Amino acid sequence: MLRIALPNKGQLSEPAKQMLAEAGYARSRSPRDLVVQDRENDVEFFLLRPRDIATYVAAGTLDLGITGRDMLADSAVAADEILALGFAPSTFRLAGPEGKYNAAQDLAGCRVATSYPEILSTYFDAIGVTADVVRLDGAVENAVRLGVADAVADVVDTGATLRVAGLETIGEPIMHSEALLIRRTGAPASAEADVFIRRLQGVLTARTYVLVDYDIPKDRVADACALTPGLESPTVSPLAEDGWVAVRAVVPKTQVHRIMDRLADIGGRGILVTAISACRL
Repeated sequence: MLRIALPNKGQLSEPAKQMLAEAGYARSRSPRDLVVQDRENDVEFFLLRPRDIATYVAAGTLDLGITGRDMLADSAVAADEILALGFAPSTFRLAGPEGKYNAAQDLAGCRVATSYPEILSTYFDAIGVTADVVRLDGAVENAVRLGVADAVADVVDTGATLRVAGLETIGEPIMHSEALLIRRTGAPASAEADVFIRRLQGVLTARTYVLVDYDIPKDRVADACALTPGLESPTVSPLAEDGWVAVRAVVPKTQVHRIMDRLADIGGRGILVTAISACRL
């Protein structure tokens, strides 16, 4: 049975559960669930603290896990990113009192509080800055006001929490993070894990594309196919009406309205868009 770690709380938790449901796996029925057995798919899910997931996966206790890129990097364990999952985006950034620091180099000799000491220490080493990294377990934005630190490094979504604390970001992001599927470094391939990965890839594709069907005059097929090339090529079928064909292709969801406008301009009609709930490529 494939054993997979899932985040039990935080911004990763619900999107991860939703993605697995879209991939055909069983969901936990209660927030108190610690283990979910999906016997139909021969998979067992363990709900763990997001920061601990990389440790379990690296130890080989669990086969795969869903966590954030920031938490994987800070764990400093032997686990690899194998698939970016497209949700829970954030940045890891330095921040300090408004108007006090302009760049990371200005923090030389300062105290910098963070819940991600490994990432921050590695970053300071890379840019040649010597600073005192102060480890905190949370709410680091209060560290400056309480006199524990001169600046902070934290995961930032909108930056609203930092602004409330009188802080502003310093320089460019140290890291861009999102949800990841991870596996132990050097773990042998397995058919069970490959099936799980393909299912998640199918969800990502289904979320990215829609299916477009339309009718087009035969003499405009080349122009239409240039607009809707599909992933490999569109499907073109003859219609009962002479001189017309039906075309079916997948197109990027973000571009579908522009494509529909262009198809109408070149004589397309009966243009229909269908959501994709699942797929395999």
